Amino acid sequence: MKADLGDLNAFVAVARAGGFREGARVSGSSASFLSEAVRRLEAQLGVRLLNRTTRSVVPTEAGKGLLERLGPALSEVESALDVVNGFRDRPAGALRLNVPVSAARLVLPAIVPPFLAAYPDIRLEVITDESFVDVIAAGCDAGIRYDERLEQDMIAIPIGPRVQRFATAASPDYLDRRGRPQHPSELLGHACLLGRFSSGAMTAPWEFERDGEIVRVDPTGPLIVRVGGATDLAVDAAISGTGIVCLFEDWLRPHIDSGALEPILQPWWQRFSGPFLYYPGRRLVPAPLRAFIDFVKASANQA
Repeated sequence: MKADLGDLNAFVAVARAGGFREGARVSGSSASFLSEAVRRLEAQLGVRLLNRTTRSVVPTEAGKGLLERLGPALSEVESALDVVNGFRDRPAGALRLNVPVSAARLVLPAIVPPFLAAYPDIRLEVITDESFVDVIAAGCDAGIRYDERLEQDMIAIPIGPRVQRFATAASPDYLDRRGRPQHPSELLGHACLLGRFSSGAMTAPWEFERDGEIVRVDPTGPLIVRVGGATDLAVDAAISGTGIVCLFEDWLRPHIDSGALEPILQPWWQRFSGPFLYYPGRRLVPAPLRAFIDFVKASANQA
């Protein structure tokens, strides 16, 4: 029995994404196209592969078995086709990156425009996600994360600035009213603007370091925002005088330089290592990703 390769890819996309709409977003197809492809595959095989409800799409036992065998096989097909791509004068195809909002804002702007100018036949898609995900299961080729969040069996290369700092700042008006903290412990008496990750974990406690001394403070405040998507709201609130914000220095730097925000506790700002581009080491690297890796390495050497 022969099945169409496109129908098999459609099934894998839907099963991995847990739905037709999300599968369409990941694969770049339409939900109706994926639905028709899966229906056609089920009719040809004579067995239901997906249990569909209004809220979710879950593989049946037959679907789970097919997905388990198809994943590696389709990866091999992609790798084989990519070998041919390597013979082109210029790498072509799609490249999907899964990155946190901070990387999309602070790291990629210096890399993406010149990369796309150098490789006009590559189509880059950037998906922002604050949680650590399986890049393959998410339909991505690579991701950007900080070293403590890297998964095993991944190859990682430095990307972007190698040293960063967390900065604390507030509007001059707020500090005139509430005072300027001289020690991190004094933040407990201030209105602090906090963040929450999609996992539910808070960005607090805030950590500071000076001359080998580490101080952790668990502040409170009037505003909690979702890390990533709503981070700019906390920055705007700080500028408006609502409270103190703690964020990447590079994120706050334009507002500090303009005077809208005033840095506080600067000798205590904690340094941390920069992010990494990571990708699976168990498979042949696709040509668009290889081009991106080489470009990142070359950019680092020129810095």
